[in-house]
Amino acid sequence: MSQGNQGIRPKQHGKQPSLSQLRAFTAVAEHLHFRDAAAAIGMSQPALSGAVSTLEEALGVQLIERTTRKVLLSPAGERLAARAGAVLDAVAALMEEAEAVRAPFTGVLRLGVIPTVAPYLLPTVLRLVHERYPDLDLQVHEEQTSSLLEGLAAGRLDLLLLAVPLGVPGVTEIPLFDEDFVLVMEQEHWLGGRSDIPREALRELPLLLLDEGHCLRDQALDICREAGRTQGAPVTTTAAGLSTLVQLVAGGLGVTLLPRTAVTVETGRNEALATGCFADPAPTRRVALAMRTGSARGGEFEELAAALREAMKPLPVRPVGARDAASWKAAGVRGAAS
Repeated sequence: MSQGNQGIRPKQHGKQPSLSQLRAFTAVAEHLHFRDAAAAIGMSQPALSGAVSTLEEALGVQLIERTTRKVLLSPAGERLAARAGAVLDAVAALMEEAEAVRAPFTGVLRLGVIPTVAPYLLPTVLRLVHERYPDLDLQVHEEQTSSLLEGLAAGRLDLLLLAVPLGVPGVTEIPLFDEDFVLVMEQEHWLGGRSDIPREALRELPLLLLDEGHCLRDQALDICREAGRTQGAPVTTTAAGLSTLVQLVAGGLGVTLLPRTAVTVETGRNEALATGCFADPAPTRRVALAMRTGSARGGEFEELAAALREAMKPLPVRPVGARDAASWKAAGVRGAAS
C-alpha cells in the first residue's frame, strides 16, 4: 500500500465503532457545528467532541477538520458520513422490524394451502384476516402437500392449511374441522339423492380420482380400501383438479368423491350432476393448520386457529372444539382419519 493510502487505513485496535459515536459523527457532518449537533441529538458538547475523537481513533482516520471559526469534513469524513448514516438507518429499521415482530398479527404471514382446500376455504380465511387482522400481510401459496412441507421446513412458508394426518417429525398440527365426503355422479345415477349410501357401494363403481401427488387422491383410495374395493376395480385418473374431475363425471365417465366444502362450488351450476351422502359413519377428512414445532409464532397461530374455527361454523363442516384440539396435541396424534 502506498504512503498516501495509509492515512485512511483503519488501525487494528480490535474495537468496533459504537452507535453513539456514529450518531455524534453524523450529527456533526449534518450541522457542521458542534453546539448545534450536540443539541440535535441531546448530547453535551464535550461528550459529542469526545465521541467523534474516539471514532476517529477507532477508524484510524481524521473525520473532522476543526478550526477556530468553522468545522469541515475531511475527505475521509465526506466519504464515511454516508456510510455511517446508512448504518444508523439500518439499525433503526432493525428496531422497527423487531417491534413489529413483537406485535402479533403484523408483518408478513406466508400461508401454504393445498389445491383441494384453497378455493373453498380461502374466502373465509381472507375475510377473517381482512376484518380482524388488518395489519397482517397475508401471502398465499397454493401447492401440493409435499411441496408445502418442503417450504415449511426450509422457512419459505410460515404456516400451512391442509388435510391431515401428516406424520412428519418437526411439524405441529392444529386441527380446525372435520368434513364428510360426498359421492358425485350423473343426474340419473341410481345412488343420486340418497342419504344412506353404504361404503360398500364404492367396491365396483367406476371411480375418477385426481392425479398422483394430491392428498385427496390418497384419502379417497384409503376410503375405497376400507370399503373392500379390490385392486382390480376400475379407477380412472385423468384430472389435475376437482373442477375437471367433476366435468368428467358430468360427461358420464364415472363417479368421484368430493369433500363437503367443495360440493356447492363444483356441482351447484351443473344440472347434469347429482350427489349422495354416505350412511353414518360417513368417510371424513380433517383439515388443520400446520407449523414448525416450536415456532416463535406458535401462540399467534393457535389464536388464528381458534378464530378460524369460529368463522367456519357456517360451512358444512364440524369444527374441532378447543378441548378436542388440546387432546389431539397432548396425545401426540398427527391427524384423524375416518
